[in-house]
Amino acid sequence: MKNKIINIAVIAHVDAGKSTLVDAFLQQSGIFRENQEVTEQVMDSDDIERERGITIYSKNCSVMHNDIKINIVDTPGHADFSSEVERIMKTVDTVILLVDSIEGPMPQTRFVLQKSLEIGLRPILLINKIDKKNHRAEEVVDMVFDLFVELDANEEQLNFPILYGIAKEGIVQYELEEESNNITPLFDTIINHVSPYPDRDKEDLQFQVSSLAYDDYIGRLGIGRITAGTIREGQTVSVAKNDGSVEKQKISNVHVYKGLKRAQVKEAFSGDIVVISGIANISIGDTICEENKVIPMESIKIEEPTMSMNFLINTSPFAGLSGKYVTTRHLKARLERELEVNVGLKVEPLEGALDGYKVSGRGELHLSVLLENMRREGYEVSVSRPEVILKEIDGVLMEPIERVIVNVPEIYSGSVISKLNLRKGMMVSMLPDGNYVKIEYLVPTRGLLGYRTELINDSKGEGTIIRSFDHYDKYKGEIAQRINGVLISSQEGEAIAYSLNNLESRGTLFIGPGDKVYEGMIIGMCSRGEDMVVNPCKGKKQSNVRSSAADEAIRLSPPKIMTLEAALEFINDDELVEITPDSIRLRKRYLTEIERKKNGQKH
Repeated sequence: MKNKIINIAVIAHVDAGKSTLVDAFLQQSGIFRENQEVTEQVMDSDDIERERGITIYSKNCSVMHNDIKINIVDTPGHADFSSEVERIMKTVDTVILLVDSIEGPMPQTRFVLQKSLEIGLRPILLINKIDKKNHRAEEVVDMVFDLFVELDANEEQLNFPILYGIAKEGIVQYELEEESNNITPLFDTIINHVSPYPDRDKEDLQFQVSSLAYDDYIGRLGIGRITAGTIREGQTVSVAKNDGSVEKQKISNVHVYKGLKRAQVKEAFSGDIVVISGIANISIGDTICEENKVIPMESIKIEEPTMSMNFLINTSPFAGLSGKYVTTRHLKARLERELEVNVGLKVEPLEGALDGYKVSGRGELHLSVLLENMRREGYEVSVSRPEVILKEIDGVLMEPIERVIVNVPEIYSGSVISKLNLRKGMMVSMLPDGNYVKIEYLVPTRGLLGYRTELINDSKGEGTIIRSFDHYDKYKGEIAQRINGVLISSQEGEAIAYSLNNLESRGTLFIGPGDKVYEGMIIGMCSRGEDMVVNPCKGKKQSNVRSSAADEAIRLSPPKIMTLEAALEFINDDELVEITPDSIRLRKRYLTEIERKKNGQKH
């Protein structure tokens, strides 16, 4: 028997509670057994998603309410993964816009909302976290209304239903003051606000692929909504590709979502979100049609990458000590596999003597998540400093500009403003926010490289920064890079406490006693502007004269541990980050001093 179907997406800024709301949907629709242990944010199944507490990949699940099947798409809130959001908008009937009752709409909220309004969807607003003491839900509703007007919403879209809730406790209510103990009001609002998908089973098949997945056993999977017709196991179909060509293919299996799992079915109907296998070269935007009736749908446009990095094979003296995959062949195969599912990515071989690939993506986070996954899988790779992709539009050099919101205690606002001005930023607004100040800027993406770490230092850890791509603008000229030099090891060996103790006065160390180092490895940040070659392996000279301080223990400050993002932000153009399964090291591109001097003119 065919179900009535409504497809919804949950859209919001990072940390507004999207994944927690999807948990509540699943809990209250009886997906889990009475005694089943359920993790929080059950949809964030990827290790990195769980550790960072963010959604990276959009995912599907479904729940039943009365006789209606509701397919739910949990979307990323981070602008770097916006290509995930854009595509799935075409597969849903409405979106639930989740907004924090204190923060109000954020830059990424604006981005995802704009996409849904452009397609003509009518959102449902849910103000979340109303259990916070100092919430300002009414004010936030007005802010969202202003945002809708700003984004040119039509009359129908402006008449959006408003709900209030505490996603963590699975509570949604119609009014701020009323009592509720479940999310039934949200289910009812969805059903009243959107009609189930019309029955178009008798029409000719149209199914557009909006996202991809990969299965080790059955290969590449295409995921999307059946716009019209039905799709069957073993059916021969025509695939209309993005370039206009048409191919005959056969579908092996068809799956639909039941709860969190994919269930294999013989046939799927119009309106449902399905997963198909059997077409090896299927890609985003392809339309699957009847064998002899090709009706292609409008192709899906993916936002262009804004940042690139060079992925090189690891050539350091420690190469191959901890990784399983260390050759160019391994690197090529892994990046090709990533392209199967990650459409926001672009990979090109590097020209000249360099052994590696230029990988372009939507931002630092987009690329660092790929690197983190590769590291965990046993790959060793060296990467260059992230570079912003410049465009030429009508003969004018353009660069990406980001909208940045910085929240800092008032006493630190001066340093934020001066630093962002130095980075060619332009202030949009500055508003008091309790003891904090909310500063909004438009800054070139180039200028933001390395700024997050500076902000944390300048604000003693109390500042937060939220950024999202805004537009392309004229190239803003040179922006100063890191002003400090680095401490470079002159020897290969093991770092010794005695030597490190003498080096502490020269800068901030990244290594501790006993750490292995090699020539050309960066072991710290110099307190001066130039690079300094030092020997961290030098022991104390033995003598037969006993000094009074001989038995005093050496006390070193703890070294600064470099995370992957911090390392990528820190390095300059003549430096690389060496990423292996068990460590992240910084190094000079040319390891020996002679090589550096020889190539110094080229940088």
